[in-house]
Amino acid sequence: MRRSIVAATATVAFFLGCATNHAYAERQPRMRDALVHLESALADLRAASSDKGGHRAKAISLTEQAIASVREGIQFDNRH
Repeated sequence: MRRSIVAATATVAFFLGCATNHAYAERQPRMRDALVHLESALADLRAASSDKGGHRAKAISLTEQAIASVREGIQFDNRH
């Protein structure tokens, strides 16, 4: 559950960062760092035991969505 909170926090940071800072549009180190952390969280969630009352599966799904959003954000900024 802690990892899903980290993933959600990274997603929020991503959206706030995109709205306020276009200085990193080309390199985007914070976006790439967030992506690394989300991918690590996803690996940990997948490795966890499955008896979590559906919360593990939900956290995996949300983390996958967050990863997709970060990748789309990187692609968007790189085009503009």
